Amino acid sequence: MTAQAIERFLPDEAATQRLGEDLAMALRPGDVLALSGDLGAGKSTLARALIRALADDPALDVPSPTFTLVQSYEGRLPVHHFDLYRLSSPHELDELGFGEALAEGAALVEWPERAADLMPPGTVTVELLHQGEGRLARLSGEGEGLARMARSLSLRDFLDGAGWVAARRRHLTGDASARAYETVSLDGFADRIAMNAPPLVLGPPVRDGKAYAEIAHTARTVAAFVAIDRAMKAGGVSVPEIYAQNLDRGFLLIEHLGREGFLVDGKPVAGRYVAAAELLAMMHGQKWAWRLEAAPGVFHQVPPFDRDAMQIEADLLLDWYVPAVTAAAGEELRAGYHREWQALFARLEGGETTLMQRDFHSPNIIWRADRAGFDRLGIIDFQDALAGPPAYDVASLAFDARVTVPAEIERATVDAYIAARHAAGPFDEEAFREAYAIMAAQRNSKILGIFVRLDRRDGKPGYLKHLPRIRDYLRRALAHPSLAGLRAFYEAHGLLEERAL
Repeated sequence: MTAQAIERFLPDEAATQRLGEDLAMALRPGDVLALSGDLGAGKSTLARALIRALADDPALDVPSPTFTLVQSYEGRLPVHHFDLYRLSSPHELDELGFGEALAEGAALVEWPERAADLMPPGTVTVELLHQGEGRLARLSGEGEGLARMARSLSLRDFLDGAGWVAARRRHLTGDASARAYETVSLDGFADRIAMNAPPLVLGPPVRDGKAYAEIAHTARTVAAFVAIDRAMKAGGVSVPEIYAQNLDRGFLLIEHLGREGFLVDGKPVAGRYVAAAELLAMMHGQKWAWRLEAAPGVFHQVPPFDRDAMQIEADLLLDWYVPAVTAAAGEELRAGYHREWQALFARLEGGETTLMQRDFHSPNIIWRADRAGFDRLGIIDFQDALAGPPAYDVASLAFDARVTVPAEIERATVDAYIAARHAAGPFDEEAFREAYAIMAAQRNSKILGIFVRLDRRDGKPGYLKHLPRIRDYLRRALAHPSLAGLRAFYEAHGLLEERAL
């Protein structure tokens, strides 16, 4: 593979510091940045800015590791700053714990030439060269790490084009997809959020020549977020204002709705769940268009939550959870599983359909105590919305996957939703309760599979701690009389038993 190079002119020290921030936003465990350049070229300035950005501490003391050879720092991920100028032999690198450092974090290496050819594949070299009154930064390397850094530099270009040239960037969060979010700050303005949402890369075909994302109707571009954001704002929902957008690249600069999460000390509060249920009731009482405009001439068609989408999501339990706790799901088990689910999905046909947000739960809700009414709830994640049963979003909220919702708060949430729907006009409560149980069982079956997949495929074992909660939610949902057949099937095959992974 041919090495690629990216160049950036740095007119002053502030520009060098911004480059450090840009690189920090792209770093992941295992990354190596080799810093090259003459004395006074700005390597220490770059390294110091990068480390401070990772630690989110602009005053952090970052001394040169010239005499200690390595300094380590905690932050969004551990970063280890190596200075190899005093290295006697390249093989002393192992004695400095270089391999162990990469197993848990990233490495910045000054004077990398002293390590000869021991820098690992995928190392990105950042060469700083004097050019006029400033510096030229040249990034070179091969592979995915350089591509991430190039995208981070493109996000900086996007911010510059939006008038936020001197913006400070700090990592906010990522999610289970390729999307990432940053807090960006500029003197004289309220903080904003930069969304980095590259176009979805479809995986291999899994059924009928289609990828999973095609069947499940996962949003492919950021245009879905923009279009749904506009529709929800028009419908009276507090969603982020969009200040700048690049739909082709997948960059947005949006409003920061607040810093107070939906939970209090990590626990659910009944009043907040009731308020969120009442917001859902308001939304579900509206008529929504399914062809939404993201930009002049750019439209997003809201897909349906059809049987194929429901089934392939539920199948994640067979594809990932079952093999992890017992053995691979055989054809007989899969056929019986499909029979039970298809019978339940048939019961939903002809029922009420709404703009189903898909992940309406605590991580995606901001609580704004200084506001009133529905404006207290800021909604931030909805790009995968579908045209589907209203009960799905209520189940997503009341059976919150990231926090244990006691049965009494679940009941209060559902009762508040039902009361609000009755107050707004005719409402089929019996049909809703049945749909709620079906959607809760489908969603929690899916999540059991997703959380195992995040561990086994994506190297994120932290999700496994949620499995006992999800199994408990599944048992609650299966208690509805309409799901007696599915409950018997799950029990017969041990799918509800406590399992250690």
